[in-house]
Amino acid sequence: MSTLKRVLVGKPLASAEEGHQRLGKLVALAVFASDAISSTAYATEEILHQLVPLDGLEALEFLVPIAIIVVILLAIVITSYRQTIHAYPNGGGSYVVSRENLGVTPSLVAGASLLVDYTLTVAVSVSAGVAAITSAFPELRDSRVGLCLTFIILLTAVNLRGVKESGRLFAVPTYVYVLTLGALLAIGLFRSFTGSLPALAPNEEALAELTHDGALLGGITALALMRAFSSGAVALSGIEAISNGVPAFRKPESRNASTTLVAMGLILATSFFGISVLAERLRPTIEEGGETLLSIMGGAVFGNGSVVYYTLQAATAAILILAANTAFNAFPSLSSILARDGFLPRQLYNRGDRLVYSNGVLLLAGAAALLVVAFGGITTALIPSMRWACSPASPCRRPAWCAITNASGNQRGGATWSSTPPGRRHPSPSSPWWWCPSSPLVPGCRPWSSR
Repeated sequence: MSTLKRVLVGKPLASAEEGHQRLGKLVALAVFASDAISSTAYATEEILHQLVPLDGLEALEFLVPIAIIVVILLAIVITSYRQTIHAYPNGGGSYVVSRENLGVTPSLVAGASLLVDYTLTVAVSVSAGVAAITSAFPELRDSRVGLCLTFIILLTAVNLRGVKESGRLFAVPTYVYVLTLGALLAIGLFRSFTGSLPALAPNEEALAELTHDGALLGGITALALMRAFSSGAVALSGIEAISNGVPAFRKPESRNASTTLVAMGLILATSFFGISVLAERLRPTIEEGGETLLSIMGGAVFGNGSVVYYTLQAATAAILILAANTAFNAFPSLSSILARDGFLPRQLYNRGDRLVYSNGVLLLAGAAALLVVAFGGITTALIPSMRWACSPASPCRRPAWCAITNASGNQRGGATWSSTPPGRRHPSPSSPWWWCPSSPLVPGCRPWSSR
């Protein structure tokens, strides 16, 4: 067993080598920003999934205005985290800021939200990556869950070998995606505005499925626009990871982390807004559980079956799957800080043989795998799942606090309050505290220390 561990994980590293495991800006951008950058592959599509069933392709006129609001919000959040990096160079992000300025209770709300968000990050990123693969190879759609679990296992094995080693491995797919997506936007927008790339013909069959044969058509309401904005705000997921992992950067840590954060923000804003504009110009018909928006537009710009099209799909699948690596770095770091403060088991504070928080890596992998199996590896089903996290289906002693947890810090699920589904009642105070995934971190639930 020991020999197998050495083959998979590698030789133990001395604690003195921790400084040599730190990351430069180029590698750190791939490690910490891949989650945020990868969200451009599905954020625009999620907006359309909220609007198109209600107003058909006419809903595309709302796409660019919503994208502008999301980009403005992104700029505000990037500025905030940039200040956090310089003020709190030891990492911890929102949890540490809340603890130092607001007290224990708000900090635990922030910490619980981030841990749940990182878990969902892995599940959503891997499922979205597999969706890109099955868009190019539809015959693999029945193997969606198995593919998701395989990629989670591979990511776990690589991350157990250490931050620096995983970062070098994952850097190439991140930059290939940025370049191919840039080519899609540059060529697509140029051809669209010069008249050589007309709007796509509507897919009547897909529209009928989305609108339930027209039964859902009723126009866009203010509530629908808010839901669309909430879904589009998935583009902001993962941007806090750099502020959580400042100690992983080479010296000077704060300056390098801040520069990386700004670079990530520019790439994210440009890509997300560009995809939204191109979608508004091409008017593609999205599908429920079928071909992705990027695949449809890539086929229109590059040609279905072309080398560039398959390169785009491969790069999209790679960065979406590897985006989970951001969570594999941020989740163990944050859980170790919470364990140090006595709110999670102390085993999460200990480093493994390769100087990574291996128990945190394994815990994250197991939780994400359960989500993938529960939701069938379908991205659209996973993204809004956090609206129901800690609901009566997963009882804890303070359901109201669980709702706050979901609303306050879960960027991937959008800024949406949790509520009780019709016909269900909140659990009694005697309900088991351990059913709620973030229950050790919210008021009224049992902490892991004896304080």
